[in-house]
Amino acid sequence: MTVMPRRPALPFLSRPPRVSVLRLQGTIGGAGRIGGGGLTDAGLAPLVERAFRRGRPAAVALVVNSPGGSPVQSSLIAARIRRLAAETKLPVHAFVEDVAASGGYWLACAADDIWADDSSILGSIGVISASFGFPEFLARHGIERRVHTAGGSKSFLDPFRPEKPEDVDRLKSLQEQIHASFIAHVRARRGDRLAARDDLFTGEVFVGQGAVEAGLADGIAHPVPKLKELYGDKVRMTVLARRRPLLRRIGTEAAGQLIGAAEEHALWSRYGL
Repeated sequence: MTVMPRRPALPFLSRPPRVSVLRLQGTIGGAGRIGGGGLTDAGLAPLVERAFRRGRPAAVALVVNSPGGSPVQSSLIAARIRRLAAETKLPVHAFVEDVAASGGYWLACAADDIWADDSSILGSIGVISASFGFPEFLARHGIERRVHTAGGSKSFLDPFRPEKPEDVDRLKSLQEQIHASFIAHVRARRGDRLAARDDLFTGEVFVGQGAVEAGLADGIAHPVPKLKELYGDKVRMTVLARRRPLLRRIGTEAAGQLIGAAEEHALWSRYGL
């Protein structure tokens, strides 16, 4: 049997490389469970799959702009990105816009390298829990709180009862476990690029070149020029982004969505945004 040699590809028929650009914009989980606007693994799954598998891309670029949110959703989304990167053997690049903090930085670490603007905010590798307490308000207005539980911990951190030291201790224990997972993820992804300094995992944030010096980013760069540098001037970029929920697009928000918007505003405002 004679094997015919393959004809060489004609240069004028070859296509320029294509990079899938996946926008990860907004809070993670949290407010999204109420108003449908947050980043969740289930909501992003079709876009992430498309970014890696449609059209034979040469790479995937993540454009991250998130102040954080749910650690579980951050972990699930990042794990999906890494799983698909391994299956398709595609490089992943992250580009930070205004902020990649807390869970937003967790997502950025799913990439093989991280690039930022001079004024981008990165880091906040920590865990936070914020709430209000109303016991004195209820007493002042003659309102009686009635709670009946089976299990002593079911009314844990009830905002309508005085704060208990044992509840605070338990909360801190839970936060430390989540913090340890966050640190392990950053160390696994950034490795020896991380600087040897004491403030990396304290919840501190770093700006632009400071993030590069701390090892949280690899350099200062924007998506288009950097991707052209890596894949040539003719590289094509296909942008993938979530559509806003219908109610938000037409300007109608229910009470629950207003609460979600307030939660989202509080997260962004921590970074002056």
